[in-house]
Amino acid sequence: MFSGSLVAIVTPMRSDGALDLEAWSRLIDFHLANGTNGIVVGGTTGESATLRDEELRELTVRACQQLRGRMAVIAGAGTSSTAATVERVGWLSGLPIDGLLLVTPPYNRPTQEGLYLHFAAAAAAARKPLLLYNVPARTAVDMKPATVARLSQVAGVVGVKEAVPEPARVRELLDACARGFLVLSGDDASARASIAAGARGVISVTANVAPRAMSDMVAAALAGDASGAARLDERLGALHRELFLEANPIPVKWALMQMGLIAEGIRLPLTPLSAEHHPRVRAAARGAGVLP
Repeated sequence: MFSGSLVAIVTPMRSDGALDLEAWSRLIDFHLANGTNGIVVGGTTGESATLRDEELRELTVRACQQLRGRMAVIAGAGTSSTAATVERVGWLSGLPIDGLLLVTPPYNRPTQEGLYLHFAAAAAAARKPLLLYNVPARTAVDMKPATVARLSQVAGVVGVKEAVPEPARVRELLDACARGFLVLSGDDASARASIAAGARGVISVTANVAPRAMSDMVAAALAGDASGAARLDERLGALHRELFLEANPIPVKWALMQMGLIAEGIRLPLTPLSAEHHPRVRAAARGAGVLP
């Protein structure tokens, strides 16, 4: 269920910041038609920090209703507060989702023991499989493999999205964690190498704009076709890089707008992509074959 090319899907918004539910439906159809294996609703790329609970609920319910089991739906449930995370995990577990994604608590900079206790509390409240999410570049805390290994023994914790861009970290996780524990890459640029090291796929930003190419690349990598995966990934390399020219999801939302899939909306404190970066993102999208 949690393997292949999964998209950390953007949250489409109108120019006033309101949810654009017509575009939401359009994005889901876009991914269904282009081989994406699952969507993460309300993750970092979905502007989780500015989504209200009722908005996350509506987006998740609508995705489940539209997909009807044809693609995995994972809901982002992590916050900086353990109590708030436990509460969110509780009500999200009542929705027909396939799993939950919980990021390490941003800003607090907890100890490794604090991370363990935070996720263990969330797992105790969850009634859906739980994926951990380690992204130290954004949260200012790195959950070490030894902590993930402890959590892999907790009932309901089935895997981790690891955004440290080092294939050696994937091997260390797999060696340390319980048998059957899943590792997914959280970094597009190193996803192919991470899969070669044992990851079962990627939760991708690039897949927002190039879902078919990401799906094909990941499938080739998982099948052991190293040369085929490298060839496909080479065309995506500029996108992997340029979609982070400014804070994610600023560049990817601009690219999707150029593709006619969403409007310009983004919520403060994020702002639209600076004009000086338009040519580079456009060139990367053209190189990947998603813009003329």
